[in-house]
Amino acid sequence: MEQLPLDEGALVEAARAGDTAAYAQLVRRYQDVAFRVAYLNTRHEADAADAAQEAFVKAYYALPRFREEAPFRPWLLRIVANEARNKRRSAGRRERLALRVAVVPDAPAEASPEDDALLAERRETLLAALARLREKDRRVIEYRYFLDLSEAEMAEVMGVAPGTVKSRLSRALGRLRPLLEEPEGVEP
Repeated sequence: MEQLPLDEGALVEAARAGDTAAYAQLVRRYQDVAFRVAYLNTRHEADAADAAQEAFVKAYYALPRFREEAPFRPWLLRIVANEARNKRRSAGRRERLALRVAVVPDAPAEASPEDDALLAERRETLLAALARLREKDRRVIEYRYFLDLSEAEMAEVMGVAPGTVKSRLSRALGRLRPLLEEPEGVEP
């Protein structure tokens, strides 16, 4: 059995040459982040899974157009994000589901039930505040802090210049701060 290279560039080149096993390895490498990007755009688990799968198929057929010197991950995630947005638009769904993608760090083993309750309350407060933001603001915060994408990766996924990512993130965080500081039950 032939050993596949682990280097992303070598895998992409092999996939471009028709090696489906190399592409399968790329799919396995990026399927989790692709699903999370799709979920952030659709807010629906089944739609996100469909969008990610369709994006992998589209990316496979678009490999001949992929620029060799470009990083694969942001290119793929942009295709995923576009596919997910298209799926959401075509379904006509309004975003009403709470964001379930936020990762809360595990509490230390010695954490008390009070600490756990406080952590859960803070998470719910954050998710409720995020839900009140405009989609563009919410998206930039989610990409940066929930998916841990770099500014360059965010720029590629969002289809904007890196400087635009920086300014959008700054403005979005500025809009989020007052929502987190409001007393409970008070609408702006």
